[in-house]
Amino acid sequence: MSPGVDMPIFSEATSSEVFAGRLPQQKGNQLAQLMVAVVEHVHDLIREFRPTQDEWRKVIAFLTEVGHASDERRQEWVLLSDLLGASALVEEINSKRPKGATPNTVRGPFFRDDAPERALGASISLDGVGEPLSVSARVQDLDGQPVAGAEVITWQANAQGFYENQQPDLQPEYNLRGLFRTDPDGRIRYRTIVPKGYGVPDDGPVGRLLANAGYPLRRPAHLHFVVRAEGFDTITTHVYDRNDPHLGEDALFGVKPELLRDFRVTGTDNASTKTLDFTFVMVRAKPGRPR
Repeated sequence: MSPGVDMPIFSEATSSEVFAGRLPQQKGNQLAQLMVAVVEHVHDLIREFRPTQDEWRKVIAFLTEVGHASDERRQEWVLLSDLLGASALVEEINSKRPKGATPNTVRGPFFRDDAPERALGASISLDGVGEPLSVSARVQDLDGQPVAGAEVITWQANAQGFYENQQPDLQPEYNLRGLFRTDPDGRIRYRTIVPKGYGVPDDGPVGRLLANAGYPLRRPAHLHFVVRAEGFDTITTHVYDRNDPHLGEDALFGVKPELLRDFRVTGTDNASTKTLDFTFVMVRAKPGRPR
């Protein structure tokens, strides 16, 4: 088949245009529009930096390595999205909330949706290693009314800065993870240990790439939470140690003033413990909007 006279010819100047011309142009085809936009940006970058074939093969090799490093315990693609600020930007766009509501942050790569349900007051520290921390929280709506029966999922790093699914041979299964349900006053309470801030994993392709570029890979000390309740937007957020020195360089861009808390010391010198108390403020879901 000989090419027609009107057939667009692929060249450096027309590459993205030729690609776009092969996609259906019907109105409302958002997938096609997104693909065109992505390809235009990729082709613009290639024209700007003009990589050699060997350099481009290294880009493909990196993406391949990211895929190979992802499994049921570790999600290297999520880590890449998080460290590039893409996950945080998607959250900012999709979870705008009124003043007074708890802001969303990213879940991070170590979330597990199968955290076991635990009784109020129970400990999520299954190995007991670390400085004790007593946590209490209240879940309420914008009017200050309690949200009873809400699910509160929590997970955190241990005293060395590692999550349980990073160390399956060193920590008990589901260590420092739990699901609690709020009481009629909208409250939960549980026992844990003080988490430590940590360096983002640099033993995989994403961490190595950004470390080589000189990017800070620190996370300040924090606890993660997902709060779910019927009729409300789900909250996915952190609570940070206000005194952590790395708040200004959080690698996942999650630090917000509303999420800073003091880990207070209570009791006597002989029987002191650290406590953390805070409130989650939920927003009622709009009809037809996924929670």
